[in-house]
Amino acid sequence: MLSYVAGWFGWIGECFLCQRPSNKGLNNINTISPVCLDSNKIGSETVIVKSGRRICGAGGALADTPLNQDKTYFEIKVQASGIWGVGVASRDVCLDKPPLGSCTNSWLLRHDGTCWHANEPMSTLSIVPSEGDIIGVTFDHVQLQFYVNGKLADGCVASNLHTLVYPCFYVDDGAIIDVNFEKFYYEPPQGYSCIMKEQDML
Repeated sequence: MLSYVAGWFGWIGECFLCQRPSNKGLNNINTISPVCLDSNKIGSETVIVKSGRRICGAGGALADTPLNQDKTYFEIKVQASGIWGVGVASRDVCLDKPPLGSCTNSWLLRHDGTCWHANEPMSTLSIVPSEGDIIGVTFDHVQLQFYVNGKLADGCVASNLHTLVYPCFYVDDGAIIDVNFEKFYYEPPQGYSCIMKEQDML
């Protein structure tokens, strides 16, 4: 029992103390109101820290802002390897049981480079991401595309997403990912910008 408790606290410590990405060299994208992970839309064993910018534990989380703009961009950094995923999902997605992408209301890139929707692999990334990589995501209400370290990853595109979706993330098996909604390692592709809340778009 003592060894189990010690192991649990060790994992929590790693989640909190894992080095946070430096702002040095990042491209600042100005937003009026910050977007972060929604503490009310997380899995039962999901842990959100770093002011809503880091996800660890076992489960998923949604951002607190839907993708209402024409073209949006956001990023993650894989801080610790394991089972993880990034993409988009509707508000009613189940966030308790990773990996996500098994239902009809989620479209997720998994850690092995495959894109999943409705419990089926849609395509495979030309590059398999690894620890330390930056994954960029673009969404224009028609296509969902992924970038690895600033380069478009061929072969992983989700099309015809005609529903209101939110940025979606999940972790398991020791994975830790940081989310970037306003300070990016790489410039968004032409025409794309950071996510804005509705009042900021008026």
